[in-house]
Amino acid sequence: MNWYLDVLKKYAQFSGRARRKEYWYFTLFNFIISIALGIIDIRFGSFSSEVGVGLLEGFYALAVLSPNIAVSVRRLHDTERSGWWLLIALIPIVGAIVLLVFMTQDSNPGQNRYGENPKKLAF
Repeated sequence: MNWYLDVLKKYAQFSGRARRKEYWYFTLFNFIISIALGIIDIRFGSFSSEVGVGLLEGFYALAVLSPNIAVSVRRLHDTERSGWWLLIALIPIVGAIVLLVFMTQDSNPGQNRYGENPKKLAF
């Protein structure tokens, strides 16, 4: 849970680097919370089938949009890539696969142009 809260605290920090652990724990908690809010939306009738999202789930998605982009940019920095690589996700199917590969790669060892290796800072 601390990984999730740390990302929320750095909601507008696009500089620096983020470990795989930080990115994937944040993604996991986002997924779990979105599922739970979706179930609540369906239960209380605030789910819109035309839009495909419920009221609570929609507000949550907007609330975590900036932290999600920020941690994704920092994760790309950790693999020695610019945050602009996030735009590759706009290419259907191939872009999402390429971005998934980037997000699962290990950190560049040592310092890079985006800062010190976060694995070394954690110890």
